[in-house]
Amino acid sequence: MSDIKLKVCVVTVTYSDRWQFLEQVIHRVLSFENVCHVVVADNKSTYSVAERVPENTTVLVNEENLGSSGGYKQAIQYACLNINCDLIWLLDDDNLPDKCSLTILLEQWKLINASESRKAVFCLRNDRIQHQRIAKGENPFRYYLVKDNFLGFHLFRILNNRFYKVKDKFNNNKQFKQRVKMPYVPYGGLLMHKLMIKEIGFPDESFYLYVDDSEYTYRITQNGGSIWLIPNSKITDIDKSQGVDYKQKLFHSQLLDLWSFRTYYHIRNRMYFYSKGSIQNNIVFQINKILYLAYLQVISVLSGKRDAFKKLKIAVSDGLKGNLGKANPEKF
Repeated sequence: MSDIKLKVCVVTVTYSDRWQFLEQVIHRVLSFENVCHVVVADNKSTYSVAERVPENTTVLVNEENLGSSGGYKQAIQYACLNINCDLIWLLDDDNLPDKCSLTILLEQWKLINASESRKAVFCLRNDRIQHQRIAKGENPFRYYLVKDNFLGFHLFRILNNRFYKVKDKFNNNKQFKQRVKMPYVPYGGLLMHKLMIKEIGFPDESFYLYVDDSEYTYRITQNGGSIWLIPNSKITDIDKSQGVDYKQKLFHSQLLDLWSFRTYYHIRNRMYFYSKGSIQNNIVFQINKILYLAYLQVISVLSGKRDAFKKLKIAVSDGLKGNLGKANPEKF
């Protein structure tokens, strides 16, 4: 049994018409004995979320979409100031926790020898292959904050990456660790104490969409805390993420084929975040940037995606210059 003295407030953000997902999440978490309340930031949904939610749920209605950063900031602030709870559990509106996921998180929380403001725990999502491998003992920095990479490309790591692909085939049968450290994580599945939020503050609204969760949770580890991935505590994404069904074709790029406002924000914010924490040798970074952009330019001509390539370059430039905030739709 989990410690019923620890009160948990669940925080989530929704938008558009996603009640079919949000309803499942709310009803699941309110069935957990430790969950005392749910706070929902409603980013201009097409229906009245407030009219449909059950008791012990607060809906913060926004007349405009504040993005993930603005929505989570608003909901976390509200929970910290207005809800009598100890812990805040962040979930996306389509993150359906397993029935025992919170109990497992709380059990591991108690076992971690650190102060309340220096530890956080995180659920495993089965569709995150990188998280699966890290949970089996792979070094997180194979995937996170790779020095001098450009959008995942690194000329001097090509052979290493091929070696890892072969290695992965032999590691599939490895067992999950009890818990492993992460440098940063997405919002969905993170459980932390109010005292930690006092230390790290709230999400940065200037990111608007994407990578704001990386920047926010990276503050935990940069501030001397630890984030622990708990493999036995699982959540399922009941809505498919963008690009999950994309099938790679010859002379095509997913970045160009699926170009949208989402791609713009993801690239822009990733460039900004990585420029602050992973560019160690600017010459190597520039080599990777020039080569990969040249590759994408050729692909854009062959696939008829020249306009998308031009917009991608704008996203890269905006990120490196720190031009954040809600962007002009012409950039999409």
